[in-house]
Amino acid sequence: MKHFNSFLIFPLLGLFIVGNSPSLHAQAATAETAKPNVLFIAIDDQNDWIGHLGGHPLALTPHMDALAARGTSFLNAHCQAPLCNPSRTSLMLSLRPTTTGVYGLAPWFRTLPEWADRVALPQHFKAHGYRTLTTGKIYHGGAGGPKQRLDEFDVWGSAGGIGVKPEKKLIPSTPMGNHPLMDWGVFPHRDEDKGDYQVASWTIEQLKSAPKDQPFFLAAGFFLPHVPCFTTQKWYDLYPDDDSVLPIVREDDREDTPQFSWYLHWNLPEPRLRWVRENDQWRNLVKSYLACTSFVDAQIGRILSTLEETGLAENTIVVIWGDHGWHLGEKGITGKNTLWDDGTHVPLIFAGPGIAAGGRCSQPAELLDIYPTLIDLCGLTPRNDLEGLSLIAQLKDAAAVRTRPAITSHNQGNHGVRSQHWRYIHYADGTEELYDMRHDPNEWENLASRAEYTQVLAEHRRWLPKVDVPPAEGSAHRVLTYDPETDVANWETQDVFRTDSVPN
Repeated sequence: MKHFNSFLIFPLLGLFIVGNSPSLHAQAATAETAKPNVLFIAIDDQNDWIGHLGGHPLALTPHMDALAARGTSFLNAHCQAPLCNPSRTSLMLSLRPTTTGVYGLAPWFRTLPEWADRVALPQHFKAHGYRTLTTGKIYHGGAGGPKQRLDEFDVWGSAGGIGVKPEKKLIPSTPMGNHPLMDWGVFPHRDEDKGDYQVASWTIEQLKSAPKDQPFFLAAGFFLPHVPCFTTQKWYDLYPDDDSVLPIVREDDREDTPQFSWYLHWNLPEPRLRWVRENDQWRNLVKSYLACTSFVDAQIGRILSTLEETGLAENTIVVIWGDHGWHLGEKGITGKNTLWDDGTHVPLIFAGPGIAAGGRCSQPAELLDIYPTLIDLCGLTPRNDLEGLSLIAQLKDAAAVRTRPAITSHNQGNHGVRSQHWRYIHYADGTEELYDMRHDPNEWENLASRAEYTQVLAEHRRWLPKVDVPPAEGSAHRVLTYDPETDVANWETQDVFRTDSVPN
């Protein structure tokens, strides 16, 4: 467990029979109903601050913890990109960013000729007779993405998103600009007016009205705890109003990290740890993030209760995943876009038929493994064009060995390799980091320059992607230009990843 100021833990197909057998249509319907349903739940910017994952000792997520207890949780699961659009593209296609060239908030992969007709996860289910439905954020729509295309899903529900907002920002403008997403805290509003509440309500309606003669693939994507992480008072008050909520950070944490590590995060809107400290916002941000995590957990609980009440739970596979991690002061930053565990480690839970209960798998897993795993669990036709590996062995026995590590890429040439016990990072300029995650879970001591770890480095270097394409046409990266003398900040979208504006 990472170090915090407090360690108080809160609480098959039908047979064809001649003679008086049903019609072929009825037989097909019987075959379809034998397939398990899939409830596919995504959480935006959700790091490992989940109760059973131990990422934060005070995190209250009873519903996700209960699901993990009746299924299998991957304790060492990682995204393939620490940013929304490339992470979700990778998961839905089971292709690495280094294969597609999708590293930034754009492009939407369907605009790229080589991927325009690629069969995504829900499409594969649709081809096998499933009714596919979606609500909230599953794809990253801001990339110009799926505008309710019926070839992506059959049915589109509530868009979700932020929902009700305060009349003006709750926190002051940061030195990185007055970005509207950089906001958090409490203001008077109702949970029912939040986009995520509406996502859960729409999902519940679909479960209650689900056809009995056709299996479903139902995707629900929650926005929180993504910023702006606004919360009502009752969720905020779940957590103590003192520094016990804060992660412990080392003031010299970045002194042994390569300067290139700043390239990946610097030109972004999230404020630095120094700013949230000086403006008395660190505790507020952490509490707001935790409060929103507990709120989303409650919405998941509403959905899972309906799944039980409708009698669908017995034949429904539930998978919960986060698209990437999020820093809340660790490494001196807030936000995403890093290759450390805080930027890549995500919840990944499977429960339902064919999945062992109480499984806690410490083997490395990747989000792009979800596609082939669901194919196996649902008995669909396998695909030979997926880069993920099925987790079916670990879902039957959490101790089953998995030799491949988890690999995260953030723009061409920058890769993190996470094995069971080690975190290795290789930057585009050839600099490296290495951490022993058994003894240094906070990644405070970079071992890459020590001779005694030569073999460990060599073992992890061999997993660096052999295919590492440049950014795809139309790639967009957020770039901030800031003049400290005039205090003017300007946001731009550029087609290439800039490395010419780095702090000394």
